[in-house]
Amino acid sequence: MIIKVLLTIIFLAVMIGVGVYTRKQASSVDGFVLGGRAVGPWLTAFAYGTSYFSAVVFVGYAGQFGWKYGLSSTWIGVGNAVIGSLLAWLVLGRRTKLMTQHIESRTMPDFFGTRFQSQGLRVAASIIAFVFLIPYTAGVYKGISTLFEMGFGIPYEYCVVIMAILTAVYVILGGYKATAMNDFIQGVIMLFGIVAVIVAVIASNGGLTEAVTALASKASDADPAVNGGFASWFGPDPWGLLGVVILTSLGTWGLPQMVGKFYSITDESAIRRGTIISTVFAFIVAGGCYFLGGFGRLYEPVVVNGKIAFDSIVPAMLITLPDILIAMVVLLVLSASMSTLASLVLTSSSTMTLDLIYRDKKSIAGEVEEGSIDDVVAERVERRKVVIMRVLIVFFIAISLLIALNPPTFIAQLMGISWGALAGAFLAPFMMGLYWRGVTTASVWACFVWGVGLTVVNMLIGNPINPINCGAIAMLGGFPVVVVISLLTPKMPKDTVAKIFECYRK
Repeated sequence: MIIKVLLTIIFLAVMIGVGVYTRKQASSVDGFVLGGRAVGPWLTAFAYGTSYFSAVVFVGYAGQFGWKYGLSSTWIGVGNAVIGSLLAWLVLGRRTKLMTQHIESRTMPDFFGTRFQSQGLRVAASIIAFVFLIPYTAGVYKGISTLFEMGFGIPYEYCVVIMAILTAVYVILGGYKATAMNDFIQGVIMLFGIVAVIVAVIASNGGLTEAVTALASKASDADPAVNGGFASWFGPDPWGLLGVVILTSLGTWGLPQMVGKFYSITDESAIRRGTIISTVFAFIVAGGCYFLGGFGRLYEPVVVNGKIAFDSIVPAMLITLPDILIAMVVLLVLSASMSTLASLVLTSSSTMTLDLIYRDKKSIAGEVEEGSIDDVVAERVERRKVVIMRVLIVFFIAISLLIALNPPTFIAQLMGISWGALAGAFLAPFMMGLYWRGVTTASVWACFVWGVGLTVVNMLIGNPINPINCGAIAMLGGFPVVVVISLLTPKMPKDTVAKIFECYRK
């Protein structure tokens, strides 16, 4: 216990220290939200990866899908690396950086408002982002607190409150630069931690061969007479597995807190290096998490009201490890979760401040239409925006905290609802808006209604479609929605679109 407490205290002290160190760079809006658009490839790549993988993945997804699909759940990690990291950087990285800088966009709702010349889209997107980032944040709190409770014996409620306070402190102090620097430190811990934990768990089961053999002997849930599915290449339910791969991999392309990382990177050469770093990171961390979760059936999970508590599976695997490894696991999940929490609360507060409270009517070049204002007033407005963002960080964390203290469902379902609505609404119009001049304002509205509508209706009628599969359908279905509506509705003025796409000629 002394080792666990000491390592955790050192870790948290470093996080707060980074916040104090970077506070001077967080005095302006660009500094607070984007790190001055001058964040290098290593920090950006690690910020992307650590925002991607949190306790939601390590505790919630690895446990639930490892139990359901066995070792084939490792394909989810592979999909996260190839689709969610490599292709995301290749397809979105350069174009997002250039276009958002050209139109002076700071957030995803700001992009929709300026790219499609619609204040209504900006407001709608900011509301969608704020509302549906809350259940994701609650899921992260639940995951980290479940593991903390296991490692330290501290009641779940106390863990949730402590994590919320600590995250708020360093994000409020240092903004995005503090988040990015801490993400790098946390990412290094995650890389070493996941490797060490996998080795220890496999060793405790007699080695890889014996562990796989034991897993192959587990009977199928659907047919107790059939064994071996959990140790096969594609598991007992390949189509269900594919839905999870799509949701967790393609979903990152439409999440504001993920895409925002491309806004802040320094230049195109940094994007190329960041692509490689981010992909390798994802292969190790995501692949490792799901590979580890694949052995979940070798342990006894907690059963509540006759149902398996999936969020207890990974803690059940880890509680048998030596204390020093449990301490490493706690730091691993703490690192993953605090980085994700920081990214989520910063995205939410900046979106509400810049896209709802202060909505500058920008031209394509990015100037405020009402004309220039003197430097003193401009600086005062900038500081006021930063103050409001810091206040909203506290507000957002408080709401998420209330949900986390009384979570309505398993972590995986919380994330499915959040990612389904956000990526279902944003993915298609954002990506196609970077590439296709023919995307219309009406098609973006239609996709917003499609993504949010499908997710919410499915939830209200009792989830007849599994939230994970519903999220995947929402994402993929957004593309035909945008294409069809764009072909049937009036186009944006050609000269306006031409000015927007000038950024790719430079």
